[in-house]
Amino acid sequence: MKKLILAALTTTCALSVLAQGTVAFVNRSAGGTSHVWYGTPNQYQGNGINDVPSGSIDYAALGSHLVGTGGGGLAEAQHTFAQLLGAPGAGAAESSLLPGLGVTTFRTGAAAGNIVLVTSTFNNIPADAPVGTFQMVAWDNSSGLFPTWTQASVAWSAGLIFAGRSSLFTINNIGGTVNTPPGVEPGLTSFNIVVSPEPSTIALAGLGAAALFIFRRRKKSD
Repeated sequence: MKKLILAALTTTCALSVLAQGTVAFVNRSAGGTSHVWYGTPNQYQGNGINDVPSGSIDYAALGSHLVGTGGGGLAEAQHTFAQLLGAPGAGAAESSLLPGLGVTTFRTGAAAGNIVLVTSTFNNIPADAPVGTFQMVAWDNSSGLFPTWTQASVAWSAGLIFAGRSSLFTINNIGGTVNTPPGVEPGLTSFNIVVSPEPSTIALAGLGAAALFIFRRRKKSD
């Protein structure tokens, strides 16, 4: 009986994994090319003049640089992370998007501004779903403290790190048991990463409380 129960649980787990929707997460492919930039105080979303298909934004003229071309710890390829957020259906609200499994980093040289291919797996999107709503996010993890968007988004809202997000886009025929994982192009468009210009009141209050706590502990120890 125990063997039958274990076999049933194993089968259930396997089916659960197969039920997850998948997407090929890479922003440079035969379907198109978009880039992620850094170096300007304001965030921009939309394809640049050198993207495929080309857009109207001249990121370089705005003072931006491709992620992966920086030195001295500034937007270095291996320390800038990217993740894909998603939700089932077309036109889903941004607040409903959840991070997919699969965090990646950036490339250098001629491929700067582009990420290393990874398959994103979504627990909230059924396998072979007809359509989903997605968004790419990227952030600085040179500190090593923010390995996923869940942690990075909080730090960004507090103005502690550079981060950014693309505009929302849809992908049809999500990967699963029938469909192969589709790419994000040409739906994804370029964007740049910035320091959040207006840290939230809650975040600032939390930072202030932490600073006060540290100050009091130091004062007591003196």
